[in-house]
Amino acid sequence: MQVRKVIVQCEETRSEAGRDLAAPTVKVVAAAVIENPLAGGFSDDLTRLEELGAEVAALLVEEALAVLGARAGEVSSYGKAAIVGLDGELEHAAALIHPRFGAPVRAAIGGGQAIIPSTKKVDAAGAAITMPLTNKDDIWSFDEMDAAEISVPGAPGADEILVCLALGVGGRPHARTKKPA
Repeated sequence: MQVRKVIVQCEETRSEAGRDLAAPTVKVVAAAVIENPLAGGFSDDLTRLEELGAEVAALLVEEALAVLGARAGEVSSYGKAAIVGLDGELEHAAALIHPRFGAPVRAAIGGGQAIIPSTKKVDAAGAAITMPLTNKDDIWSFDEMDAAEISVPGAPGADEILVCLALGVGGRPHARTKKPA
């Protein structure tokens, strides 16, 4: 795997609507800018990207958990995303973040029965991507339904892919929206 950049951003919310939180909520986005080995042409065989999905997921979850530090064991939500550079195609993102991406993430965070929600697109360098976050074990848990966004200046290049993993601790600040009875 050819990695040009690794970017990790952490958002810690300590107060919302003028009220302090008992414990801060945290969203960490770990992203990697990787070479797209299939850029510039069409291929029916996406195996290499599927393999890269597991590799990059292992890297990203390690980076994200390192930033969470003592709170790494409290991960309650997750999401993923990819932006394929202009010489690639949308299916490259699907191959990268669907078949094998989840297993290393679930192993590292100690579970995750629910799907890892995702988004993907083909776009130019500097484009932003917003990824949904949902509870790692119950996709219908409203308290963790949220989003995280990232953009990386100069990435992805036309022959690259920006791959992202978001991990959340604590759900939304002051979450109190409930499912209808």
